[in-house]
Amino acid sequence: MENDPLDLDPKSRLEPARGRLLISEPYLPDPYFRRTVVLLCDHNEEGSFGFVLNRLTDMGVNELLENLPQLGAPVGIGGPVQSSNLYYIHTLGDRLEGSQPVVDGVHVGGDFEQLRNLLATDPRLTKHVRFFVGYSGWGKDQLDKELSERSWLVAKATKKRIMDVKSQDLWGDSLRDMGRSFAPLANFPDDPTLN
Repeated sequence: MENDPLDLDPKSRLEPARGRLLISEPYLPDPYFRRTVVLLCDHNEEGSFGFVLNRLTDMGVNELLENLPQLGAPVGIGGPVQSSNLYYIHTLGDRLEGSQPVVDGVHVGGDFEQLRNLLATDPRLTKHVRFFVGYSGWGKDQLDKELSERSWLVAKATKKRIMDVKSQDLWGDSLRDMGRSFAPLANFPDDPTLN
């Protein structure tokens, strides 16, 4: 039945693509991706990559980078791939040469020295940048397989949702924003056996 409030397994109608969100199903057993929201920065026939938006470290970017003013910018755990490297998404657009558009004014990467100089000149620009250690990656057909196994739901992304580092429940808010069919999933218990 369409929009059945008791349907705890609704189907996502969107396909994965650059600029979409992957929202883990509430019963995804993988402890790394449990209750995560991933911004897909690219998705093509060779594979996919993106960043987990709702896993923050206890470190600030100043603990990882030298020669910056005190920025107070948190660092997210973007994923398990190349976790010793620093990555970033931003809303600075063409100010950073080589940055690639993702969605809704959000870009990935670009010239790091230009970014360093911009932030040193005006630390307030930090609110336009999100830093991550590591990224989430899928090889050829891997993400499609996980989608067929119902590990992920696909949702639209907005700049506000992507850049919000203060959300206490990005996973639940993202599910509720998908509509009435998906909202009950946000209340699914962490461990249904304790219910």
